[in-house]
Amino acid sequence: MSNALVAQKSAPISALNESELIQVLKNSLYPGAKDESIKLVIGYCHASNLDPMQKPVHIVPMNVKDARTGEYEWRDVIMPGIGLYRIQAARAGKGAEYAGISEPEYGEEITETLDGCEINYPRWCRVTVRRLLPNGSIAEFTAREFWKENYAMKGGKEKSIAPNAMWFKRPYAQIAKCAEAQALRKGFPEIGSQPTAEEMEGKDFDNSSIIDGATGEVVKSVGVKPPQRRSQSQHKQEPVTADSVRPVSENQVKILKAKLNNAGITEAEMCQAFEIESIEALPFSKVNDALKWIEDPE
Repeated sequence: MSNALVAQKSAPISALNESELIQVLKNSLYPGAKDESIKLVIGYCHASNLDPMQKPVHIVPMNVKDARTGEYEWRDVIMPGIGLYRIQAARAGKGAEYAGISEPEYGEEITETLDGCEINYPRWCRVTVRRLLPNGSIAEFTAREFWKENYAMKGGKEKSIAPNAMWFKRPYAQIAKCAEAQALRKGFPEIGSQPTAEEMEGKDFDNSSIIDGATGEVVKSVGVKPPQRRSQSQHKQEPVTADSVRPVSENQVKILKAKLNNAGITEAEMCQAFEIESIEALPFSKVNDALKWIEDPE
């Protein structure tokens, strides 16, 4: 879809003044949101030539670290939706066009009881995004996401690790969104690295994820106790420091992957044990712990 076409379709919206548009959005797509937050949505959409009435972004209340003071404060954060990633991929420049996406592929179905809730879910989901390159060839970018690493927990006062209503009702569709978002980020790096609202949904209790205000990266989730191989006595909440946020170096990643290969341990197993999306996302402060874990995973 061309930018001109998007602008043409958005013309009726632009006929509204800002206060009218705020009221329309507040009464339809973002009920209960603050005017200032809806202004952020309008500004975001205007800068990216998007129609705010298509709801390409979401308003998510989060605990954000101020880059200047280092203090945390509650803010409404604008996060992209999976629909925005699709729009941006479709708008890719000539010679690097979006060339389609595969149907989701799923791993074996697992039956498990999580905190008293029995659920059937796919072990993983794999999605491939295709991009037409300037030389005429089509490159494929595949992402595989594990359901157990992505599902949203019910939480509450009991801090239940059972899946929330949406992930219980649609275990296949929800993990497919996560895999698609990851594949789109791989195939279209210009999209950015920010997680989508669908990926972040329910990842915390009381909307208390922490986002670094300087980078936009999610560095911690408060109160979440996802399933893990380590015992509770081994799992300690640690303060967020520069080393706990800084990822490993490229050389350290190579060393870790080589040691995993020699030990016969998959990268997915290590990612699940350390609650990370990929080895590249391992905090610098956890390198020694990772090396020890490879020697003795139990």
